Order: sequence, then C-alpha cells, then structure tokens
Amino acid sequence: MLTLFQGIRPLKRVGAIRDAIAGVAFAAMNIPQALGYTRIAGMPVVTGLYSLLLPLIAFAVFGSSRFLVVAADSATAAILHSGLSGMAPSASTRYVALAGLVALLTAAFLLVGRLLKLGFVADFLSQTVLVGFLTGVGFQVGIAVLGQMLGVQVTSRRAILQLVEVCRSLARVHLPTLAVTAAVLAFVFALRSLLPKAPGPMLAVILSTAASAIWNFAGHGVAIIGPVAGGLPHLVMPDVRWSDIPPLLSVAGSCAVMILTQSAATSRVYAARHHQRLDENQDLIGLSAANAAAAFSGSFVVNGSPTQTAMVESVGSNSQVAQVTTAMVVALVLLFLTKPLQYLPQCVLGTLVFLVAIRLIKLRSLRDILRESPAEFALAVTTTLVVITAGVEQGIVLAMVLSLLRIVHHSYHPRTGVMIPDESTIWKLIPPTPGAVTEPGLVLYRFGAALFYANASRFSDEILGLIGPSPTAVRWLIVDAEAITNLDYSAARVVEELKKNLADAGVELGFARLPWNTKSDFDRHHVTEAIGDSWIFRRLHDATDAFEKLESASPIVLTKASPTS
Repeated sequence: MLTLFQGIRPLKRVGAIRDAIAGVAFAAMNIPQALGYTRIAGMPVVTGLYSLLLPLIAFAVFGSSRFLVVAADSATAAILHSGLSGMAPSASTRYVALAGLVALLTAAFLLVGRLLKLGFVADFLSQTVLVGFLTGVGFQVGIAVLGQMLGVQVTSRRAILQLVEVCRSLARVHLPTLAVTAAVLAFVFALRSLLPKAPGPMLAVILSTAASAIWNFAGHGVAIIGPVAGGLPHLVMPDVRWSDIPPLLSVAGSCAVMILTQSAATSRVYAARHHQRLDENQDLIGLSAANAAAAFSGSFVVNGSPTQTAMVESVGSNSQVAQVTTAMVVALVLLFLTKPLQYLPQCVLGTLVFLVAIRLIKLRSLRDILRESPAEFALAVTTTLVVITAGVEQGIVLAMVLSLLRIVHHSYHPRTGVMIPDESTIWKLIPPTPGAVTEPGLVLYRFGAALFYANASRFSDEILGLIGPSPTAVRWLIVDAEAITNLDYSAARVVEELKKNLADAGVELGFARLPWNTKSDFDRHHVTEAIGDSWIFRRLHDATDAFEKLESASPIVLTKASPTS
C-alpha cells in the first residue's frame, strides 16, 4: 500500500518551524556542494541546483526516511560520467539529454526493485559494518576537499592518492586561500561554542560571499564558483532516441545498484540513531520518483547521500520538512540569487564539507565495538579501509558481503553443548567435549542453528566426538532441536547416516522440542521415518523420563515415547 509523506508526518508546529530553519541552513551548506558534483558528472553547473529542487520534493512525498537526502552524489556522478564520456562532449546538449535518460532508466530499475521488494537488502547491513562504512566515507570526503581548502591542485580520484598529492604540494599552498579557510573554521567553531543554535555554516557562506565580492578574492587568486545560470528548470522529456537505451542500460543498472545499497545503508544508520521506523520498500518508491523528477527537470541521477544526510542532521533537522524547505530556498536562488552566488570561494565549500566529514568519523563507536567484540571491530575497520582505498561503491558491496558472512559464520559455528540441570533444575550448557553427559548413559545435545548443507557435517562430527571411541558409556543421545528452524536435503542425508553410525555403536539417536515447521522438513525428507516417531519427544523432560523408565525397567525395550504435536 502506497503511503505518502511518511518522512514528514506527524507534523507539529514547533517541529515544522525547527526543521524549516534547518532546511535554510542546509541549503546554505549544500548548494555549493551540489554545484561541485556537476564537475564530477560532467554536467552544466546549474543542473546541480536542479538536483536540489524537484528530486528533494519527490522523495519527501513518496519516501519514508525522515533524514535521507536524495540529491546529486559523488558516487553516482562518477558512474554517470564514466558511462557517458565516450558518447557526447561533457555539458553539451546531447550529454544532458543522455544523462536525463540514465536518470529515467534508473528510476525504472528502482521501481522494479520495489516490485520485487528488494528493500530487504538493508537488513543485511549490520550496525558494525555501517559504522565502518560511514567512518570510511568521512575520511574519504575529508581528504577529497583538502586541496580546495589549501588552494592546491588535486587531480587523483582515489583518496590515498589525493592525500599524497596534497602532502607533496604543501610547499605550494596558496596563502590567501588558506587564510580564508582558517577564518571560516574559526568562525564556525566560535559560533558552535558561543551560540550553538546559530546557523554557522549559512552565515559563513553569506559573509564569505559578500567579502569575496567586495574585496575581489578572485583577483587575489582565491578560486570562486563562477557564473551560474538562473531560472527554474523546464519540465521536458529527455531528447533521446530508442536506440540510445541499450548502451545506457548498464550505466543505469550500476547507478540503481549504487543507489539501492548506499541509500539503504545511510537511511538505516539514521533510523537506528533516532529510533525511527523505516520502510525500505517505500524508500525505493521515493528514490524512483526522485530520479524521474531529475530526468524531467534537466538534472542527472540522484542518490541517498551519507554526506548530505549528515549535513541536514547536523543543523537540527528531524523530518523531510527540512528538505522541502531546502528545495524552496533553491527555487529562490535560481530565480534571484545566482548572480551573487558566483562569488562564493571554493575553499569555503571545501571547509564546510570537511566539517561534515569529521562528524561522519565514528571513532567513539569503533572504540566501543573494539571493547565488546574485537572480531566485529576488525570487520568495521576493514570496511573503512576499503572505502578509503577503493571507493564508496566497493565499500558498500564489502559491507553487505561482510554482513552476510557474519550470518553464515554464526550458522556455521552455532552455539552447541551438552545440557545438564543445575541446582534449580534449569537446563544449562557445558562444552561438548568427549565424556560430557547429562546423566550416566544419556546425552542431551543442543545445536543452536538451522541444520543445512554447510554445518551438517559439523553437527555429525561433534555428536560422534561426544560418543568417543568407547561408546558403551552413552546409550541415548537426544538432540535438543528447539533452535533447528529448518532442515535441508543434504542435512537430512547426514542425519540418516548419523543414525546408522550410532546404531552400529549401540547408541540410540532421538530429537526433542522439534519445531512444527522443522517436523515438516523431517517428514518431507523421510528423516522421521529413519529416526522413528517414538524417538521424537515433545519436551526434554519427556526424553529424560523415558530414559530413566527404560533404565529402571531394563532389559525392557522402549516402545513408545511422548509424540510431537
């Protein structure tokens, strides 16, 4: 069911005013950054402003995340330029039309993703790797703007190479640019300390732009944004041919995968941080609508940006009202303020982005993970290093793979043990070492995961290890199957073979607390028939009572135990 305005409702007057103010501040921070993304995408400068207009409104209407900012982003901009660079000159009319087609195809892919309910991919991004992912993004973005902040030329695309270039160029730092950067940093930090609620970034943009125009920063070698075309975008279909679609499908597909994974990763982080209920499938509709809006308004593919989402959170936003307000501010800028915007120093843009990047670096969270789980800390750090060295897209793929591998690892190495009653008759686990028994002659063995092809041999080997080379000490081995939520074909064959091996050694194999759905798997794979209905117990105590009854009545053979229902 399609629900609109999830990222805004419920709307209260106080919250709406706060978010509107945050939207104005966010616009001041993000407009220059959006202009910068056009250089990465090879698009005209004004299309960066277009990406902050209708796409923001479209996601606010159709999406569910209260924080996610869907606009121009460096990762998808780089994919776009890589795919179109050989098809038309950058920033040409033909190039813009092809970029619009890519955005439209991307919207279609994302809509198909919604129909297939692919929003679940966010569930496979663990909090551990998300911390590493955002930390890597913070380092990458911070390094990327160092050249702007210092007034040195950086041509590399990789963060490590950019850092090397900056270090080699320290002797050629442009002092006037450095002075502006230092002044902006001092101004923002001072306001943050003295007036925490003041919109420091917005004031920094206004004052630096005014100073640049008055004192001719460009004449002193300080790089400025330059001329920006004005006016609202015209809503038109990209001027393309049907034959343009096939070569762009791979570009749009790559953008769609990047958008789906990066947006899911980013929205999941902020939903968890602010205890927000997130509907990932609804967000796919919002992302599709945003890209369709970008296509029809002359912009280019848009994405859920971790950097810009951190920006909007940093200025106090708590709903998509801030993004809608930003779109309104952008409309006013397009109509009336593009001329003064040209004086904005690029180093101010870099400085504000650098401040956001610092907020993305989660050293405290990494420290907490290290304290509680060194293995998960290693996963987080690995994700961080891949984002820094290889890129955001590779970092996201790795984050998903590592999260999935953690699930596989837990299933492959489940918690197992021999169950014994303590003084209060509550079951507890002891390590499944040879000789460990629940009581003389009986072993209650717990296996803490679904039984499938990958861990079935471990299941069998551990049970045989419990019996040991002299199996006469164990006569019954009952598996506590409460955590075995399913059984596949391969595991069923292993259980049947285990039954035969134990029977040859004089040990009876049974199961207790078998879930009803797993009992269906046992029936379907003929394991119930191989084990015997009488060896499947409803409760652990049913198994122990049957064993004790048999022991006291020896040599009477067990005929019937409590059936499972």
